[in-house]
Amino acid sequence: MTACAIETATGGGEAAPPTPGAPAGTPGTPDAAGPAGPGGRPEGFAITANGAYAARLAGSGEALYVERWTLDGPEPYAVPLPLAQPEEPGTLLLPLADGRVLVGRAVDGRRYAFSLLYPTGPDTGELSLGSVEAPAAGTLTLLPPSPDGICAYAMCVGPDTTTLWLVAGGAFGPEQVAEIKGRCGGGVWLDRTGRMLALDRQLDDGPVKAVAIDLERGGEVTPLLQITEDSNDRLLLADPDSGLLLIRSDAPSPGHDRLGWGVLGSLLPVRFPDCLRLDDAAVTPFAVQPGQVLMPESCGVALRIDAAAGSWVGMWRPSSRRLNQLCAPAGWLAGAGLWTADGVLRLPYATEGTPCGLADLTEPAELPVPEAEPVTPEPKVCRPVPLQQAPLTDGRIAG
Repeated sequence: MTACAIETATGGGEAAPPTPGAPAGTPGTPDAAGPAGPGGRPEGFAITANGAYAARLAGSGEALYVERWTLDGPEPYAVPLPLAQPEEPGTLLLPLADGRVLVGRAVDGRRYAFSLLYPTGPDTGELSLGSVEAPAAGTLTLLPPSPDGICAYAMCVGPDTTTLWLVAGGAFGPEQVAEIKGRCGGGVWLDRTGRMLALDRQLDDGPVKAVAIDLERGGEVTPLLQITEDSNDRLLLADPDSGLLLIRSDAPSPGHDRLGWGVLGSLLPVRFPDCLRLDDAAVTPFAVQPGQVLMPESCGVALRIDAAAGSWVGMWRPSSRRLNQLCAPAGWLAGAGLWTADGVLRLPYATEGTPCGLADLTEPAELPVPEAEPVTPEPKVCRPVPLQQAPLTDGRIAG
């Protein structure tokens, strides 16, 4: 496997893509990876908050089954969890920290039945948890894996309200934990305990605003992002260690979303770096480096870059005015990955020869000028305080 890196300067203009054809045609392209789920997460692939396990739908055609990946050992490996009845393409799944995998299957359109799968010698064990009735078909989604690794939550979006369900980790099967006024999307955890959750909420026909939900106080809602009164302000990622927030908003250019960053609980302005604005390409953050306590500017951020040529990877830090772009490994499960505390980005991939692999990428050395030849790095197989009225930063100091 090879990877190429191209660095772009802060400033406008089109970023140079990786070597033509490098990522295209692999399972890491948008078509092969499937549509993105809530918050831009890859549909059908999820990683636990501690990075120990992952799960996806494997197989092909009508012979789909759940596959659990173990990521925290010397080498990654996959354990198939097939049942007598194949899984449907729309099956929801989420790994837990104990190695079990939560699955949610649509039954009769609106009802979702949840159960836990786990290996039992040569067979697959299944523990039924109960079901949840959704307002309409396709309105129930799973939230990202909880930081505690035990609980799993689902979100049902209705015409006027959004309901949160605890579907795993409770004492008596699925139970409703909160009902929130408005239509919500996204889903980002703000702490390490699984208490504070951020959702993107829209009231009536107003703008979308990220709000904080306190699950231990019956779903109490607190404003989180309010850049301008009329802007759509969504939260994409948050790092509880440093307080770094990755934000998508149309505040700096109404009608056109920009990617920016802020700090949880800070009164400093939200910044919208020019280097994260690429012509003819969509840029979506998917992982933040942990362990950078109180140092949000030092956090590494991994970004999925999608364009006509395919999908590749961006690596960026708020303290830098440059975006490193690298070719994704062949078979990358696009939009999936995690950082280690020491700054290594781990990307899961699956090919015919390596059905379960991790590619370790590190940031390339600084290039003297943006036009330099691409370099090829050698890959290796708090209780939060809501971000209050944050004015737009002056473009002259955008990071």
